Amino acid sequence: MINCKDLLRVDVENGGENTAQLRNRFHVSAAEIDEQDTHRIIVIGVAAIVPHNAMADSLMEEISLFVEENCGAEILDETPEIR
Repeated sequence: MINCKDLLRVDVENGGENTAQLRNRFHVSAAEIDEQDTHRIIVIGVAAIVPHNAMADSLMEEISLFVEENCGAEILDETPEIR
């Protein structure tokens, strides 16, 4: 099993709603983990367990695209980690 994590630093209107959407749509753990006091900037941590590296890459790419296209957010920085 592969452990994959992604940190997304985003400019967004409503972070709490976005983490719920990620959890429900992709069946991952997602939470606001930093910069909650900064106006419109949040860091969303996403974690999942998947069977192989290709699936981890694909899942994290899908999540990034979903955030940008459906959550009214712009990804400012992304830090993926796959083990």
